[in-house]
Amino acid sequence: MFQVSISPEEIAALELASFPGEIVLVDAEDEVFDQAIRYLKRQKVLGFDTETRPTFSPDQHSSGTALLQLSGSGKAFLFRLKKCGLPRSLASILANPAIVKVGAATLDDVRGLQKITKFAPKGFVDLQNIVGEYGIRDKSVKKMTAIILGVKISKAQQLSNWEAEKLSESQQKYAATDAWVCREMYLKLMASEKNPLTPEQNG
Repeated sequence: MFQVSISPEEIAALELASFPGEIVLVDAEDEVFDQAIRYLKRQKVLGFDTETRPTFSPDQHSSGTALLQLSGSGKAFLFRLKKCGLPRSLASILANPAIVKVGAATLDDVRGLQKITKFAPKGFVDLQNIVGEYGIRDKSVKKMTAIILGVKISKAQQLSNWEAEKLSESQQKYAATDAWVCREMYLKLMASEKNPLTPEQNG
């Protein structure tokens, strides 16, 4: 049984979690890229997220998706799309129905990626669409992580420059963690009994 909702105070009291595995930055179609594709193709479930450089005023145009994060249990790959693009071999993972890609608000992320390379998305699971079946009303990644995994994640790097020449260690950790927790939440939910929200709880 999960909490329906969680307060900022409750989240603040939780232990801070971050991705414990190896973070691999991919910025060219090279041997590192090929190794990433080989690893990702072998996974049954991947955590999924993207990052875009934020815009802070109405006259600033978004320059599109800058980073694609795909995380297995022990490795997270950060694809710098402004540098390596979205090659067919990578798009084919996003189109493979046998590999489950788990994220939050995945539709927007996928649309951003389709602007770079056309592909038909298959195998995506949006946590925001399924947590209600487990009695959870809160939909933000931060709150869902706190309720399902009992840990908090930092959002300090969310509005940083994802197109910077070099991504800082804290940016890389943030990006990997966001994808990884989606995978971990999904696995925990799949091992839990459903307990759908009642209409009153949903109110």
